[in-house]
Amino acid sequence: MAKVYFTNFHTTLQENLQQKLSRLLLTAGMDTIDFDKKFVAIKLHFGEPGNLAYLRPNYARTVVDLVKQLGGRPFLTDCNTLYPGGRKNALEHLESAYQNGFNPYNLGCHLLIADGLKGTDDVEVPVDGDYVKAAKIGRALMDADIVISLTHFKGHEAAGFGGAIKNIGMGGGSRAGKMEMHSAGKPFIHEDRCVGCGACQKACAHDAPTRKGKKMFIDHDKCVGCGRCIGQCPLDAIDAANDESNAILNCKMAEYTKAIVQGRPQFHISLIVDVSPFCDCYSVNDVPIIPDVGMLASFDPVALDQACADLCNKMPRNASSYRGTEPGELFSSTHPGTVWEMQLSHGEKIGLGSREYELIEI
Repeated sequence: MAKVYFTNFHTTLQENLQQKLSRLLLTAGMDTIDFDKKFVAIKLHFGEPGNLAYLRPNYARTVVDLVKQLGGRPFLTDCNTLYPGGRKNALEHLESAYQNGFNPYNLGCHLLIADGLKGTDDVEVPVDGDYVKAAKIGRALMDADIVISLTHFKGHEAAGFGGAIKNIGMGGGSRAGKMEMHSAGKPFIHEDRCVGCGACQKACAHDAPTRKGKKMFIDHDKCVGCGRCIGQCPLDAIDAANDESNAILNCKMAEYTKAIVQGRPQFHISLIVDVSPFCDCYSVNDVPIIPDVGMLASFDPVALDQACADLCNKMPRNASSYRGTEPGELFSSTHPGTVWEMQLSHGEKIGLGSREYELIEI
């Protein structure tokens, strides 16, 4: 069985939360990785501006300091979003990170947006999965020697919860990769927003955007689904077709995660704190659905997510929350119709990790 290490959020006058997190990581064996002069990608979510549930930068600083003590060269990273918002290109993404307290001066390392300025700087990584044959991953993330995921464990309307698999798999996909996971189709243009400027046409290598009167439309016979047009549109008039089932979305996330971590050292950290009903991608957050639980670490992302889900399901529901108060399993109660276990069962099937684990409390 995989080993998952756990500690609660209680502190003493002799040990604060950052010190306790550092002790957890060392007890879990993070120092057994050879970090010497290695580039270390610390994958996390910087939080959408307006959302206050994201992990505090202090936790990231703890991980950064430990990596540096062990001889590594850390950087914090994430990929641009598929949808409009504060993180749809690298400039706005970095500005959002800075607003939320993630900057080189606070953290002691640099921030890199892994898929470049417009979300198109990616690498195709063979995975030969049931749903994905070659995952499209942000280049800087794939260039790293070691991958560490630092995850805020919370609810998610499509995946059930956002854990290590979602943080790495969905978060590590470039714009084209995110579109592949979310959609079985091609992007489309909202005619009411389109002004016919042709920016999408200039960005496309396949001549898919075409002018029709004063508006643009996308020829799906020519479109290859790369998503470049989404990042180019100045009016956010182009969207991906979110037509993939939640079950397949979860499976694709697991396959993308495998593409990112396979063949190199990996380590995973999850904090079950401020468990908001929705993802940190929203520009708002709501009352947590359960009380804070604790901090966990493991070399196995599947076991870690399973342990987090099990711990959350044992907690009392927060009566002040407007989600997750119905009887039954927490994440299905929070978002009926989600099939969160698919990311775990499929992850186990493809060799990403094990759902069987031993929980070791420190």
